[in-house]
Amino acid sequence: MTDRDTIRPNKRRSLTEQAYDALEARIVTGQLEPGMMVSEAQLAKALEMGRMPIRESLQRLARDGLVSIHPRRGVMIPEVSVNTELKLLEVRRPLQNLATRLAARRGSKQHREQMQSLANCLEQLATEQNAEEFLYVLRDVHHLLTEAAANEYIERAMGPVQGMTRRFWYLNMREGDLATGAGLHASIMRTVAEGNEQEAEDLSNSLMDYLEQFARRTLDI
Repeated sequence: MTDRDTIRPNKRRSLTEQAYDALEARIVTGQLEPGMMVSEAQLAKALEMGRMPIRESLQRLARDGLVSIHPRRGVMIPEVSVNTELKLLEVRRPLQNLATRLAARRGSKQHREQMQSLANCLEQLATEQNAEEFLYVLRDVHHLLTEAAANEYIERAMGPVQGMTRRFWYLNMREGDLATGAGLHASIMRTVAEGNEQEAEDLSNSLMDYLEQFARRTLDI
């Protein structure tokens, strides 16, 4: 399997950034369950970190919609709903399409090489049915796409939306969804790497169509 740390080398990250990544991963994968109330102290103990980076990361997670902070009560993990997911996808579609086109136009040689490698990594993880690692690599894919678009405002706008839609998908996926998700994302990354703006946008729309159908399908569960 491709080593994602080799594909996307980790930059030196602050304790707050490390806490954010760790908590986001636990929320997105459902280790911190929807509706759960936790305290800063519990999270600090679980991550073996001080209270300050936990508090700062929670403030960012609250801005991203992944937690709700209740003074003197604790931190609530929001529930997951189809209605919320569909609203998020309404926002994500135009942002995703724009980021995809800009990344195809502006991405550096290094970005394009990383895209090809991440596409291979996604497909390999889907074959192995490694859903949790797949989710971490998918976050790298989202970060790389917005980084290659070279527009910090797109990156700021897309980050929260992508985190919340990743959580919905992970918590509701069925057999076959891992392969479908891998195929769609891998196709986008390869087409962006080739610099084909229109085809990349068309594939981005196909991904959004799938995610909308996926969300509506959960109503039948």
